[in-house]
Amino acid sequence: MEQKLHTPEGVRDIYSRECETKLALQKKLNTVLHLYGYQDIQTPTFEFYDVFREEIGSTSTQELYKFFDRDGNILALRPDITPSVARAAATLFEGDDFPIRLCYAGNTFINHSSYQGRLKENTQLGAELIGLDSIEADAEMIAMVVNGLRAVGLSEFQVSIGHVDFISSLLKAADLNEAESLEIRSLITNRNYFGVDELLDSRAVKGSVRKAFRTLPELVGGPEVLEQALSAVPDLNAQMGVKRLQQIYRLLKMYGAEDHISFDLSMSGNYGYYSGIIFRAYTYGTGDAVVRGGRYDHLLEKFGKNTPSIGFAVIIDELMSALSRQKIRTEAAHRNLIVYTEATEEQAIAMARSFRDKGRNIELLKRTAEEERSRYEEYARRKGTTVLLFLTDNGKIEMKNLRTGEERLADLNMTD
Repeated sequence: MEQKLHTPEGVRDIYSRECETKLALQKKLNTVLHLYGYQDIQTPTFEFYDVFREEIGSTSTQELYKFFDRDGNILALRPDITPSVARAAATLFEGDDFPIRLCYAGNTFINHSSYQGRLKENTQLGAELIGLDSIEADAEMIAMVVNGLRAVGLSEFQVSIGHVDFISSLLKAADLNEAESLEIRSLITNRNYFGVDELLDSRAVKGSVRKAFRTLPELVGGPEVLEQALSAVPDLNAQMGVKRLQQIYRLLKMYGAEDHISFDLSMSGNYGYYSGIIFRAYTYGTGDAVVRGGRYDHLLEKFGKNTPSIGFAVIIDELMSALSRQKIRTEAAHRNLIVYTEATEEQAIAMARSFRDKGRNIELLKRTAEEERSRYEEYARRKGTTVLLFLTDNGKIEMKNLRTGEERLADLNMTD
């Protein structure tokens, strides 16, 4: 049997500079969440299948990675971390009557039926605010997204906000069955409004409802579209949802986040458990949202705790792609390299100890006396090294900053 030493389709190895960048990116985002008072939680990579079952509304069961344990229980790799956090919160914090702020980072697994360039394993970093149904909670979540994306160096991005009740009210007024509603949602997501018209015509939907659907392309933009949306639907729930968005925007201005906010009343939640506001963050350099989030007031009920909640997840792989294409550098730890010979070994180890005592990383690499510096310079560049220290046999320390090109002679105490 042939050994398969490459990775399966849809997953990949991440190493060297890219891995350092990814971890540094996660650290920056995690710092922002901690500044807002969120505490870390880790949930299992796999759970009982029931945590992600169809009615939870996470991911199609056909796209789950499922397997059995020794007792015959069906298990599943998590396709989404929010249900896992909801399950944990419902059991670990059952008696808490104050809001619970949790944050996490972990990998998710979705077995896409067709690859189409999408990864089947993605890293998500997110936050969940459990126990509050308020505009303050909604605004805090969106402000954290804006602050987080700014913290990693993005300046050109938009957080698009919608409300699930708006589209739901139109579908209810159109009196469509479940299959037709799903088709309409898909058409709207793909901005195929001609297809929406055709489907509504085939169902003889009354003119006022068709007119409301036709306004959807116009209900995308700044806060001014919210006034237009209020007059587009007579449904009270939808109007209350729009008014909530207006109140949230007022708070977001207090956070100083309004420059990155837009509204899209045609937005549908990509998870079935969303029940109120939904939002996604977009930037150029990637074909998908870099952040997805929304309110899920009924999800914890599935695990025995009746409490409102809201959360978001940053799709780290999409964000890295965007940062790379925008040529935004994520500063990882500076790497330093000492290259020495047998004759300078004691000096090199003394320098390395001094570096490490002061909390700075250093790699030691021994060479033969005949080997040229250029060979090690090339190696250091490949590794993403910042500073190369080349010890010559006559005791000199040739230092080169590979980022700036600066070269000078250094001494044993240069670790400051």
